[in-house]
Amino acid sequence: MNKDYLEIRWHGRGGQGAITAAKIVAGAAFVQGYAGVVMAPTFGTERRGAPVMTSLKISRTKIYDLSPIETPDIVVVLDYLLLKEADVTHGLKPGGIIVLNTPMAHESYDFKDYKLATADITAISVEAGLPHGMVNTGIIGSLEKAAHLLGIEVLIAAIEEEFATRKPKKNSLAAQIAFERTVAGG
Repeated sequence: MNKDYLEIRWHGRGGQGAITAAKIVAGAAFVQGYAGVVMAPTFGTERRGAPVMTSLKISRTKIYDLSPIETPDIVVVLDYLLLKEADVTHGLKPGGIIVLNTPMAHESYDFKDYKLATADITAISVEAGLPHGMVNTGIIGSLEKAAHLLGIEVLIAAIEEEFATRKPKKNSLAAQIAFERTVAGG
């Protein structure tokens, strides 16, 4: 995977924090020297539980294309039930990565042309002391395990900065546990 230019599409539900997660990764990438970082959220009906999507482009050079992502390198799915509601793999490049929050076993999925990374982020987040359904920081840990983007330490620092006044240690713990427990591979 070309780490000089990456396109990551995030799929979640309102209230899960997909947009905040993308923002944290974007900020960490910028701090790590990526000159081009563009985030473009897309909303359906703006209510808790409604599907949301956001695009995150990360580049070593300035990005001029501000449009939503059509052919992502990575797709992050914060709710496995979205697999039945939307074609989250639409446009995903062959060999691309799917990062999936799911309670189901890794082996129960068959994404032929893609690499899959799974973890039960919902349970991990509760274990870390976060409210049920707050999966955004945990999914960042899974993303890092799957794609080796910026380093877990860099992302944990970005999480603690974002949540400085709202349970920073519990949020970073969710990312650390998810990083350790994510099953990545074919």
